[in-house]
Amino acid sequence: MPKRLSLLVFLLWEFFLSSCAQKLVVAQIVRDVDTVYVTNTKIYTDTIRVSDTLINYVKKYDNPVIRNDAPDPSVIRKDSIFYLYSTESSHFPNIPIYKSIDLVNWYFVGTAFNDQTRPTSFEGSLWAPDINYIGGKYVLYYSKSRWGGEWDCGIGVAVANHPAGPFVDVGKLFGSREINVQNSIDPFFIADNGKNYLFWGSHYGIYGIQLSDDGLSVKEGAKARRIAGNGGEGTYIHKRGSFYYLFLSHGSCCNGVSSSYNVRVGRSMSLFGPYSDRQGKSLLDNAGVVILKGNDFVAGPGHNAEIVTDDRGDDWLLYHGYLLSNPELNRLTFLDRIIWVDGWPIMQEGAPSVSSEIPYFE
Repeated sequence: MPKRLSLLVFLLWEFFLSSCAQKLVVAQIVRDVDTVYVTNTKIYTDTIRVSDTLINYVKKYDNPVIRNDAPDPSVIRKDSIFYLYSTESSHFPNIPIYKSIDLVNWYFVGTAFNDQTRPTSFEGSLWAPDINYIGGKYVLYYSKSRWGGEWDCGIGVAVANHPAGPFVDVGKLFGSREINVQNSIDPFFIADNGKNYLFWGSHYGIYGIQLSDDGLSVKEGAKARRIAGNGGEGTYIHKRGSFYYLFLSHGSCCNGVSSSYNVRVGRSMSLFGPYSDRQGKSLLDNAGVVILKGNDFVAGPGHNAEIVTDDRGDDWLLYHGYLLSNPELNRLTFLDRIIWVDGWPIMQEGAPSVSSEIPYFE
């Protein structure tokens, strides 16, 4: 064989081996829950004309960011990767988990439980998970409930060594009857001044109680305290400066295009209140100024996740809603920026955006 032909064959063989090796590496990356391999990105470049001669190029995304039934999102960050958890559905059972490096491109990882390991402390479905990192463990609080079972439902907790699981059920924290709070669902954990607390409730008042140091049980002797009235659910408390901001979702969550869900906010100098809205009205009286409501794009936006701050210092909110153009997809996940004005959070235009500039992560 001539030398040139031999060299050509050798180079082609090396290229073939290199291509196979790259494919093998990609396959490993896809399977690795600690890595995100971005494919079919939702991020695109848009042009904005500033003047006749100046054009800005802006990286943008379109809502929704998760086009699956993924309601009641909760999110946590491990290193550079975000993990998101949502209420289960018939198509996505056992609490689905997604991952992302930019809050825009989300990829399905797996589920917190399987049919054999899912909690059995209560009857019903797994709703409104809340993920946290406590004492070196990933701690997942969940609601177990069914429609109409407001006195039979309750809140449980599970643990894992990794945000992708597998999660091992520890058992129930309490049920509605034993804590004497009707419809005890929608848990939210917060650590404050070295102590652990859980807040919860749905349309029959929002309550809080102190937990043990490991967060896996109610602190002995602790009593539930009420912080808001009967209208809200989907509790989230955000500490910013000297204030605690209480985010609640009011209205109907799950009626398709007729859903009236909306997000309201009050604030307090103390974790347990009293909370008032920017008009000075008490949240115990079912008040709260609306910062996010439906529009001609999305119906029933609400039950937001934790606020995520990007590397530029901007705050972002993940929440669910019905896409009016395709409501049969059920509750999808949307992303929008929060702007702080005079010490209060404001969403752009007070409603879900069709598109927006992306969060910034280095």
